[in-house]
Amino acid sequence: MTDAEPQTIAPLLPGTDAPIAAGELVVLIDRRRRRYLLELVPGSEWHSHAGLVPHDDLIGVAEGTAVRTNRNMEIVVLRPTREDYVLKMKRGAQVVYPKDQAAIVAAADIRPGCTVVEAGAGSGALTLALLAAVGPSGRVVSFERREDHAAHARRNVSRFLGGMPDNWDLVDGDLQEGLTELGVRPHRLVLDLLEPWLLVPGAAQALPPGAIVLAYMPSVPQVMRFSESLWADGRFTDVRTTETLVRPWDVDGLAVRPAHRMVAHTAFLTTARRVPSRDEGGPPPPRRKADLGPGVVWSEAPAVESDHVDGRS
Repeated sequence: MTDAEPQTIAPLLPGTDAPIAAGELVVLIDRRRRRYLLELVPGSEWHSHAGLVPHDDLIGVAEGTAVRTNRNMEIVVLRPTREDYVLKMKRGAQVVYPKDQAAIVAAADIRPGCTVVEAGAGSGALTLALLAAVGPSGRVVSFERREDHAAHARRNVSRFLGGMPDNWDLVDGDLQEGLTELGVRPHRLVLDLLEPWLLVPGAAQALPPGAIVLAYMPSVPQVMRFSESLWADGRFTDVRTTETLVRPWDVDGLAVRPAHRMVAHTAFLTTARRVPSRDEGGPPPPRRKADLGPGVVWSEAPAVESDHVDGRS
């Protein structure tokens, strides 16, 4: 099968009580926990430093079976999770990694039934997370102005899901031009763009009150400019920025320590809620230190997110 011919077999969830079949995507894990993604084709062979395994030895076995290569090394075969797939799939643009996918879905409150507009689609990694979050009753509209990136996204989504999902629209174009001509009022707007602040006026026009916009940005200057644009527009509130750091731990009996490598900074997530303008009954912008002028004491206490912040319950 070539890159232009995505698989058409209906995918099975990891943990499905059925033998692995020809045409399925699988992930192979060796004793050093290295992962290899492949599609099972009768008569083919998988080759690595560990030796070779005929695909026929993997077809028909139960998920989690350990098979041996011709060099007598054990390889475990499993159906891939979305994380496995995203980290190993072919890509054009840099992907949004699973830790940020989870944070985006949570921060933007993306749930079943949502209509989500995404720009850009990149290699389709975040698109897969959005489709899973909105469910069959929701819809994802992805904009991608680069044809090569759109082709990667289309191929990767189709390959993982076994075909193009009915609730996904991939638009080859610029969201800045098409945002006001969507024909739908999206509940959520997710931006993975170099200059998301250029979309603020269009987002305010396209989103209904209460909707959420989220931007994924790697640098502090981007966060500053996007946040200032949201406040200056006057139709957004509750502007917040976070980042997510993930630190793995090595657990080997009594030897428990942080791993030598961690997934640290990848991007900042800035979210905001669409509201009516002040003239239409919306809230006033918040007071900030920069607005009060020099020599003025800042008297508002910071919001406390939890009673457990200082260790007390």
